[in-house]
This record gives sequence, structure tokens and C-alpha cells, in this order.
Amino acid sequence: MPRLPIDRIQRFLGSAGLGETKHAPSIVVIKDNNALVIHALDEAAERLGLYIGQPLANARAMCPDLRVFDADTVADAKTLSDIADWCDRFTPLVALDPPHGLFLDITGCAHLFGGEAALLRTLVRALARQGFVVSAAIAGTSVCARTLTRQATGTIVADGEEAKAISRLPISALGAGEAVTTGLRRAGLKTIGDVASRSAHEITARFGARFSTLLAHALGQGDAPINPRKPLPDYIVEKRFAEPIATDTMIAMTLSRLADTLVTSMEKQGKGARRLEAAFFRTDGVVRTIMVETGRPVTRSAVIDRLFRERLDALADPLDPGFGFDMVRLSASRTEIVVQEQRDLDTHVHDNDELAALIDRIAARIGGKRVVVHLPEETHIPECAVLAAPAQHHLAAAMHAEWPARAESEPPLRPLRLFDKPEPVTVPFATVPDGPPHQFTWRRAKHAVVRVEGPERIAMEWWRQDGKQLTRDYFRVEDAEGLRFWIFRDGLYEGECFDADGKPVPPGWYVHGLFA
Repeated sequence: MPRLPIDRIQRFLGSAGLGETKHAPSIVVIKDNNALVIHALDEAAERLGLYIGQPLANARAMCPDLRVFDADTVADAKTLSDIADWCDRFTPLVALDPPHGLFLDITGCAHLFGGEAALLRTLVRALARQGFVVSAAIAGTSVCARTLTRQATGTIVADGEEAKAISRLPISALGAGEAVTTGLRRAGLKTIGDVASRSAHEITARFGARFSTLLAHALGQGDAPINPRKPLPDYIVEKRFAEPIATDTMIAMTLSRLADTLVTSMEKQGKGARRLEAAFFRTDGVVRTIMVETGRPVTRSAVIDRLFRERLDALADPLDPGFGFDMVRLSASRTEIVVQEQRDLDTHVHDNDELAALIDRIAARIGGKRVVVHLPEETHIPECAVLAAPAQHHLAAAMHAEWPARAESEPPLRPLRLFDKPEPVTVPFATVPDGPPHQFTWRRAKHAVVRVEGPERIAMEWWRQDGKQLTRDYFRVEDAEGLRFWIFRDGLYEGECFDADGKPVPPGWYVHGLFA
């Protein structure tokens, strides 16, 4: 998309009702070496002789009525990403080719659209209706296809014909950089065919191995693999519509039918889905993707249908069909082999299934990270002794977790409420070197200590903390009003607490939790 920055701006102006002067020459400028130069331009500006990289002052001298817009590379990247999402309708293997290009690996996909020529026409016309100028080509290597888009748009190269297709193109079509292009021209090599006629070691010695590799890929001699934006899903099913759908009933029915087809495909290989994605492709190019996860492999379409209903009902940004969806896709991006279990006599299996299904439904409505289970950690540090993990992925571990047993007829060793961050308290005096405080002030309230249990000394993990954490002495204290606190002294007297001059200072006191 050679004019993506200006196309994006003109689409925005047209949607906002400000495109009445869109036929006036327009350019997008960007700062380069403390000077504003042309970053993109439309067809009207190009007809006037303007070009990319031209200083803005020169462009204004040639066309005083020029409309100038500032470049927004972040918005351009977002637009390119949105177009890449829309291109998923042709192939799941879509890669970005910055700044304004895309690679589509259509291996095995072209026949679904009537062949390569029909696919190319469909893609270019659809993007043109959305307001984008597109230059596209099909070749056996990504570098060859990119080279053709710069000089021979619409070309379809048969396998093995890459060298012949690009031999007459200028060397600038390779996109090797200004320095390499200038050096080749000075050497009398004006076309790619001229460069290809030279021996490989001559080109490598003069212009480097990077350029020789680029040339070899453009000629079809090997290829650099593209880097798709998304991993290829394990299973994909989709439904295309001759007439776009827009009602909630049709959307729900479509998802239900796709779920049946997806489950049938997975069942043949004994697999179930753990992560599912539903993509809705609008006729205006907008794509909306919704994802749900499950704690156990799902093998029933009714469960998939119910999870997506929960997710759709809970969307903060409702699914807007606009002028309708012309394609709906359901994919299983993560699957697992289903392990058969005895379900007739073991009631615990049924209980676990119901609990996992409940967690999946809640997670689909409020998000998987908000439904957690707590797991014990092998550490003595109180705030690190418990790990909050997503319930969907750690339910089995939480059921078999072993927690420290509480001694009968003994008070609890840990408080019922533990603060995320210990809160400082003021202690006027305490028994030294390791005694409890006689009173303390917390949240501007004084508390006289009448009962004390402790100390419980907890040394920090020096192998992880690099010795920066101090030793703690914890006390279970009760004040005159019956309130029970869990407080600790951070550091040892005359052992760990020193000022900048190396002199010992009193350690700090903190309240870490409250007992019931």
C-alpha cells in the first residue's frame, strides 16, 4: 500500500464529512534531519511532479494550494495491523512488511477463491473500495513478490519464472537502499537482469553478502521465510455469506453450527479445545475477534456455544455488525488430547466437571485472570507464601495442594487478613535486643500491648534478595481493647540497621496483618 498514510487521512476526513476538498493535492510530511520532507502523497500531488523525500518548501513553491498533513506513524501501523486482520479471510499466514506492506502466504488457499488471479482481483478490489491504493503481485518467493509490487503490479509469476519476470525491472525495485542502488548504476548495472548476469562472488565482494542474498531470493534461488503475526490455529472452520448478516439470532446460529463442525473435526483425532477464537469480518473491513479459554479440553458443541454466549453478553464494547458480517470464523488455537475417565460411578469426576464448567462460564464473562485459586509456595516469607494463579489452568493443582495443618486448640500462627504491603507503625520504646514493643501507634491510633507471643524470626532469602532484605522478628500482640495484630521488627538491633555513616540506627516496625 504505497499511499497508506495519505489514504488513511482521506478515509478519516471522508467519514467525518470533511472530504469536500479531497481532490486538492495532498501530502503527508515527516521531519528528517531537522527538515520537513514528503512522506506520502496522493495521485494529484504526484501528477504535479512531487515525490517522496522532497523538501516541503520546494513542494509549496510548486503548488501553493497544497494540503499538508503531519505524519502519524503509530496510526499508520495501527491501520496496517487492521488491514492484516482483514486479510486473514484469505489465509491465516499474514505477515507485516513494514512500513506499508503485507505478505500473504496463499499456499493451498488460492483454489478456494477461484485461483490466484481471482484471489488477487478480489483482494485489490475490496481494499480499493475501502479507500486504499494497492499494489500486489504473486510469486514463489516473498522477495520476488515484493519487487514486482514496486514496478509491475498485478503480475502473477509461475514457479521457476521469477528471474525472467524481474530481469527487466530497474534495480531500485529491489529496495536495497540508496547507497547500493547508486553504486550499481555507477557500475553500469541498470536492471536486475544486468546484476544477475554478474557472478555471485563479484556482487558479494562489492556490495556485501546481504545484497547478494536479497538478489538470490528475488531471482527465486531460495527464500526468506515470512514471520506470520499469529500462530497457525490447530483447527479452523468458517462460514461465508453472499448477503451479510447483522442480527444476533443469525450470529448465534452461525456460531452454533460452526461449533458442531469444529467438534466433529477434533473428535476424529481425539482432541478437545482449550482456547477458542471467533472472528467476525465486517463488509467495511473491520474485524472483531473474541476469545474464550477453558480449564479442560472441550468436546461438546453445546459448551462452546454457551461460553461464547456468555462472552458476547458480557462485552463492554458490544459487537457492532455495521453493514453486516460477510464471514464468521471459529478456530481452535490450542487443543489437547482428551483423556477418557470413568464417569458413571465416580461422583468426584462429575463434581470436578461441574466446577470446571462453572469456572469457564465465569471466566468467559469477567475474564480468566479474575478467577483465581491459591497455591502454596515453598518459602517462609509471608507475602510470598501464597500464589494466586488462574483457576482455569491450575484447578487440579489447587485441589491437591497441601497446606500447613493448624494445631488443634492452638491459636493460628498467621492472621486471617494479611496486608499486601506492611504498614509502618511508630514504636516509642521496646525491649532490646529482640523484645516486643510495649505500645505502638498505627493509623494515628495508640495501642497499649497487654499480651505478646513471639518472636518468630524469619530470615530473608539471601540467595534471591542479594542481602538487601533484613531479618524480621514477628510478634502476635493483643492490645487493651482485645484487638490482635501481627507486627514485626525489620532488622536486628546493632546488626543490620546502619545509617550512611555506618552508625547503628533503630530498626523500623510494621504491622503485617490482623487476627480475627
